[in-house]
Amino acid sequence: MADPDTLAPPRPRRWKRLRGGLSIQSKLLLMLLSVSLVSAVIVGAIGFTNGRQALQDSALDQLISIRELRAAEITETIDSVIRDASLQSRNLSAQTLSQTMNAAFDELQSDPLSEEQLETLETYYAEVFIPPLEESSETEYSDTAFIPDSNAGQRLQLGYTSRNLDLDEDYQELLAREDLGDGTAYSAAAAQYGDYLTHLVEEAGYEDALLLNLDGDVVYSAYKGPDLGTNVNTGPYRDTLFAQAYRDVTATNSVDAVEITDFEAWIPSLNHPTMWVVSPVGDDDGITGVMAFQLSLHRINNVMTGGEQWAEQGLGETGEVYLVGRDDLMRSNSRLLIEHPDTYAERAADGGTSPSIASRIAEIGGAVLLQPVTTRAISEAQAGRAGTMTGLDYLGGDSVIAYAPLHIEGLDWVINARIDTAEAFAPVVEFTRNVLLSLLGILLGVSLLSLVLAQAFTRPIHRLVGAVRQVAAGDLNVQVPGGARDEFGDLGNAFNDMASSLRVKQELIEEQQKENEKLLHTLMPESVANRYKKGDETISEAHENVSVVFAELLGFDDYARGLTAEQETSQLNTLMRGIDEAAAKAGVEKVRTLHGGYLASSGLVIPRVDNVRRSVEFARQAVEVLDRFNAQNGTSITLRAGIDTGTVTSGLVARTSLAYDLWGDAVNLAYRVRSVSGQPGIYVSQTVRDRTQEMVDYVEAGTVETQGQTETVWKVV
Repeated sequence: MADPDTLAPPRPRRWKRLRGGLSIQSKLLLMLLSVSLVSAVIVGAIGFTNGRQALQDSALDQLISIRELRAAEITETIDSVIRDASLQSRNLSAQTLSQTMNAAFDELQSDPLSEEQLETLETYYAEVFIPPLEESSETEYSDTAFIPDSNAGQRLQLGYTSRNLDLDEDYQELLAREDLGDGTAYSAAAAQYGDYLTHLVEEAGYEDALLLNLDGDVVYSAYKGPDLGTNVNTGPYRDTLFAQAYRDVTATNSVDAVEITDFEAWIPSLNHPTMWVVSPVGDDDGITGVMAFQLSLHRINNVMTGGEQWAEQGLGETGEVYLVGRDDLMRSNSRLLIEHPDTYAERAADGGTSPSIASRIAEIGGAVLLQPVTTRAISEAQAGRAGTMTGLDYLGGDSVIAYAPLHIEGLDWVINARIDTAEAFAPVVEFTRNVLLSLLGILLGVSLLSLVLAQAFTRPIHRLVGAVRQVAAGDLNVQVPGGARDEFGDLGNAFNDMASSLRVKQELIEEQQKENEKLLHTLMPESVANRYKKGDETISEAHENVSVVFAELLGFDDYARGLTAEQETSQLNTLMRGIDEAAAKAGVEKVRTLHGGYLASSGLVIPRVDNVRRSVEFARQAVEVLDRFNAQNGTSITLRAGIDTGTVTSGLVARTSLAYDLWGDAVNLAYRVRSVSGQPGIYVSQTVRDRTQEMVDYVEAGTVETQGQTETVWKVV
């Protein structure tokens, strides 16, 4: 068969036949036009980049401003509550109320309930209060779990709490229930002074207000719930944040003390999240009790949602600001939950929230103390840093986030403002479209101008000369514009072919050199590889103070009998990669790998003072690798390793096969101590044990004979 090359006309002649396009002058015009267009594109790109960055910065600045505004509002809200609680507990009315109610409560202690009355109280809890509590908390309670131990507490709950037969009863009726008409001093005191606390609840918007004596008894409650009459030191609420706050302020014996608690599930409120502000009642001579105000969750949510006016306040269709506690749980409600409760559970579950928790949040319509937020922004804020970032939010969507710690004494909260990235950067998209349209207009104008100036530009050969000089300087990536159908096009195509050919050849040479280097470094240390490349026939090195680990896998062959050859190789590779990672982590160098064994050293390539400790640590980490492998695959593969330290020799054995090996007394002893008992474990020589006994626990495992002497072998516990 004839050679195809002999049938085709020479390339120059073929190009000449195909030529017949634009003239040199036309080419000059096109070249000038290209330069102008590129310049316009570059200018447009610079303007686009700067403008886009400015718009992004503006979006971030707006989000930061909203975050700071909300932070200031919630801080001022809580500070005002604390100030109000402190003032209310120090005035004369509060002091009179405390003294009077304390005395009336003490008087009731001498009046125990009859068996019939106690049964009535138990019936109230069993039939009215506990069923909805168990439903909300998913926890079972006994009928007597919340009945006070004191006679006075039982009497108050029978007279007030047990009459609330409908937990959805109008709160105004509960507030007005003061005088029971039983002729007791307590009823009279409640009728005379109780409106002080009820007015505070109505005017300040508290959920409830409690009055406690110095013994921990709740002597009065505005809403007369299940917390009335209980003792926060000994009763069912003794382990709550509220109880701890009570103990903290009473311990000060000062009316200036004020404590605020974080949200917690409050049983008397059917496990709804509750905050308390606690302040002692009294004067400079001492305190007579404690006043506690239950802060409304709605009040916190109203501040953080801006009255649910997100769009009007610059947060668009998807933005929100929320609080998160140290436990990574929300302290304010989610916008999506408020606006789209039907889709919240699905979105939250897709974002990584437990489906059961997501369903529970949607069911009760509240995310406080339920919705986890474990994003990087929250971690940064909890570390005390403020800033912005783009990343995943708690619903798994891509958001622009502004985060910061919230500086409120007594509350370890952080504040997070977020908005979907697509919405936040929508102006950037519009700006991009405008820039492109403007750029097209500029390019059209430049094209018209180039037609006028084309004749002023000559000497296109300069481009080719410059390209030749770049090749001469070693830059093989240079290309000249191709595709022309004239003499300069022919020359340019020939030049490009030459440059491409040179570049490909150079890249092949460099790739081959890299592969050779990589292969050598996987077979031997760099120092040995360098000597091998220089042509040394005999390569060996003696090393002092080197630790040797000789490890053997036990049970892998039994496990591999049920596997195909491909599966066996894959599983063995998985194990060896894990052991290699453990070696790298411990600072141990792998020497070679066998089918069921592993030879490694520490201090061989890189001298290390603590090479013995690293070798023992590597062996222990290798055992952990096997434990993880066994747990994942249901296997029982174990490790039997021997460790010794001393003088070794390393070198290249059999130059044609490139086998790098290690030998010497330390290698031999490591191999022998490994099999002292035949059982899995990490066995070390006496020298290794002496140098690591302060860090590792050992038990004696037996002895081996070495060089005419008996060597004690120790096993790592």
